[in-house]
Amino acid sequence: MATPSDKLAQSLSVLKKLQDDGIVAIRTGDLSRIHRQRLLKNGFIQEVMKGWYISSRPDEQPGDSTAWYSSFWGFCRDYLTARFGDNWCLSPEQSISFHIGSRTVPSQLLVRSPKGGNKPTDLLYDTSILDLRLNIPPKENMTIVEGMKVMNIYSALIACSPNQFLTKPIEMRAALSMVSEASGLIRKLIDGNHSTIAGRLAGAFRNIGREKVANDIIDTMEAAGYTINETDPFTNKPAIILSSRETSPYVNRLRMMWESFREPVIANFPASPGAIKDTSAYLKQIDDIFITDAYHSLSIEGYRVSEQLIERVRSGNWNPDYAEEDKEHQNALAARGYWQAFQAVKKSIVKILNGANAGDTVDNDHNAWYRELFGSSVAAGIIQAADLAGYRNRPVYIRKSMHTPPNHEAVRDLMPAFSGLLEKEHNPAVRVVLGHFIFVYIHPYIDGNGRMGRFLMNAMLAAGDYQWVVIPVEKRNEYMSALESASVNQDIVPFTKFLASLTGKE
Repeated sequence: MATPSDKLAQSLSVLKKLQDDGIVAIRTGDLSRIHRQRLLKNGFIQEVMKGWYISSRPDEQPGDSTAWYSSFWGFCRDYLTARFGDNWCLSPEQSISFHIGSRTVPSQLLVRSPKGGNKPTDLLYDTSILDLRLNIPPKENMTIVEGMKVMNIYSALIACSPNQFLTKPIEMRAALSMVSEASGLIRKLIDGNHSTIAGRLAGAFRNIGREKVANDIIDTMEAAGYTINETDPFTNKPAIILSSRETSPYVNRLRMMWESFREPVIANFPASPGAIKDTSAYLKQIDDIFITDAYHSLSIEGYRVSEQLIERVRSGNWNPDYAEEDKEHQNALAARGYWQAFQAVKKSIVKILNGANAGDTVDNDHNAWYRELFGSSVAAGIIQAADLAGYRNRPVYIRKSMHTPPNHEAVRDLMPAFSGLLEKEHNPAVRVVLGHFIFVYIHPYIDGNGRMGRFLMNAMLAAGDYQWVVIPVEKRNEYMSALESASVNQDIVPFTKFLASLTGKE
């Protein structure tokens, strides 16, 4: 007779087959009633709405949105395809977000389909799909991006609302920067008799410094017999001029975010307290704060560590050969890795205090910090040494966050651009706040990004002559909420004020 474990294993095998087939939105008909009930009871699937499910983890706590946010785009793709076949696409505004690499989960996903119902479909955690009964572009004006049917960049720029330039200026400028020459766009403007839109787009391209594209639109449209009144749809000029040679929307968006966040950071973070006079005393203060810093930083990530364990690690009374005897093996490994990474960070701070460029130092050293952070796990055979080689090579998600980090291919472009911004930045407050925020926004590693971001923050604090800052685990919710506000709402002020409050010098 099959045991309960055997029965659950059978149900999990069926679920795995669906996952292997790339199915994210699981329909009632995809599972027998017995398998469905068994998987629901044991927490391996959860209901999104009547008749539709997603995979989940049994160890997720009630109210944990991680499984939903990480499944959102795949679920919507499968659900929309089941309802409309190929006869749907994302709205022009959401299409633009996809083209520039933004995968932030929207509160309401706007979709076009001739069979749309013009009413929202409620999903989990206050998200929904609104399928509008609208025609979709011809097939040649659409494309597939990561499984989602979207308008191509030309059609999306033409069809998007003028208000989008006002409410999402960074996204729109990043999208415009993808257009290196105007011929493909002009052809669609002429075919659609879009003289007013041509004037708006010409003004938008001129706003970001793409004079040739703007002039080509005006000249060609006028040559075709149209009267064009050029208008700038943005309310201001960008803080930076985007190079015509850089068409990566990821990099351009990163640079615009940095520039747009600078002034709010400077306005809300205390000025540098002045040069550190006694380097030895400063380094001793860093040593003295290690136990407190390790306890809170590891606790924020969900590790259960005690000051006694951290002290045992610091004193060297630990090695991976007998770590298995510790009931909290993973916690011990994390604590040991934190100690080793802490020492590597301190070496980088010594270089910075001796006059090295802070951004350049972090660029050269942060991979070594990361190797130390997980070196004990390699020694214990928990992870492979190859896993520490370079940045991540697969998607990663942040617990309970609507922000989805950029895809792993983009990380290779983003990290050098980020390092360049840190190296050139002269304001110490900006290096502190944006150093931490942008690093975790990119999320370059599979694991450890939060700890690495806090290490980077404290290296930048040292470069600005501030004291080391510990983010208390008791303020984890406030901390994560502030990061979410910056990532999802593009509002850096809450995060800036949060860090400023921890310096004691607001």
